[in-house]
Amino acid sequence: MTLIKSISGIRGTIGGLPGDNLTPVDIVRFTSAFCRLLSAKGQPSIVVGRDARISGDMVNKLVCATLQSMGANVIDLGLSTTPTVEVAVPGLGADGGIILTASHNPAQWNALKLLNARGEFISAEDGTRLLKLAEQETVSFADVYALGSYRQDHSWIEKHISMILAKPLVDAQAIRQAGFVVAVDAVNSTGGIAVPALLRALGVSQVHELYCTPDGNFPHNPEPLPEHLTELSRLVVEKGADLGISVDPDVDRLALVDENGQMFGEEYTLVAVADYILKSQPGNTVSNLSSTRALADVTARYGGSYAASAVGEVNVVEMMKSTNAVIGGEGNGGVIWPALHYGRDALAGIALFLSHLAKSGLSVSELRKTYPAYFMSKNKIELQQGADVDAVLQKILQRFEGEKINTIDGVKIDFAEGWVHLRKSNTEPIIRIYSEGKSPESAQAYARLVLDAL
Repeated sequence: MTLIKSISGIRGTIGGLPGDNLTPVDIVRFTSAFCRLLSAKGQPSIVVGRDARISGDMVNKLVCATLQSMGANVIDLGLSTTPTVEVAVPGLGADGGIILTASHNPAQWNALKLLNARGEFISAEDGTRLLKLAEQETVSFADVYALGSYRQDHSWIEKHISMILAKPLVDAQAIRQAGFVVAVDAVNSTGGIAVPALLRALGVSQVHELYCTPDGNFPHNPEPLPEHLTELSRLVVEKGADLGISVDPDVDRLALVDENGQMFGEEYTLVAVADYILKSQPGNTVSNLSSTRALADVTARYGGSYAASAVGEVNVVEMMKSTNAVIGGEGNGGVIWPALHYGRDALAGIALFLSHLAKSGLSVSELRKTYPAYFMSKNKIELQQGADVDAVLQKILQRFEGEKINTIDGVKIDFAEGWVHLRKSNTEPIIRIYSEGKSPESAQAYARLVLDAL
């Protein structure tokens, strides 16, 4: 069973039986439920955009036609990116948006991600209402004279790039003068459209494209992890590039490779961007509980306050708003820059990082050495079906009650030079255990403390 229904949308593998996989029946059911959610305020206008995965065109047609059949007016952006759809929704004055992407999941997956009128992921409250609406057996569709309109607008990637370049902290002149050579792996999705266009608009002198044809034929696992980016690393060295850039299929995660073909570290994408922002605009920062402590260290350099949220973009955004954070995101390469919008945006991250790099006068590897060195370990424990995960976490809480503990999302234990974070999975009978220390050995040692206790 590979259909995952959550408060933020629906995700699954294409084909199979309704209710078990992501089928046309499920797509229509959830799309119509979302339209009903928005229709409480009248006839809604809804923006739709998609990544380049193979099923995208089929899913897009189903979604757009369903919205029309419910009386909604549709603006179809076609091939786009998640952050582009997020800026287009308020830019077009729409009532909501649907992004058709399964993010870093393999090609057989697709998903409907749902946005409110601000271009942000819908709230937990609205998500719960949506799930209830989707369970209802009867749906009333519009009659022929009340069908919604449909139009295409393929201008928004260009508009998104223009919005980024218009920000004062994005220094295209410094980037142009630096004469950067950049290699890009866009995993044959919409990053192949957006990232090279952004780099050229920023004045990057040479762009070497790897897998930038947006046909959805992912040449490797699309999650931008080191083990999947060996070809990009080789290309950087072969071409003498200053930087390698990798994005996931919907372009909300950013991974970087230094001039030696070594990973900069997804955890440090946000750290570097925050360093650059805070130099000009001191303030607060936010990341989730499973992200590196280096962000807190850098924030402290500039006199700001760091806060950790529960895991999940919607939780990060909520805490960023409550703390008036100037920059935030997640340790998976997700940069959220409120000056542009409240959503993870790899394009904004690229522009800010290149501005930082150009002004620093350092190489990528030299820049990386200016940040605190932390190392992460990721483990999991499989539990017997029916096991009381909450009871297990409670015992860990008691075992380490003398340490600094955060319980907003599982249990996070902060030690003097590292931490361990335990979370239960929402889809599997497992506990995920993330830990961080000042060496790979110490990170694993922190995890072992908890594993032994379990």
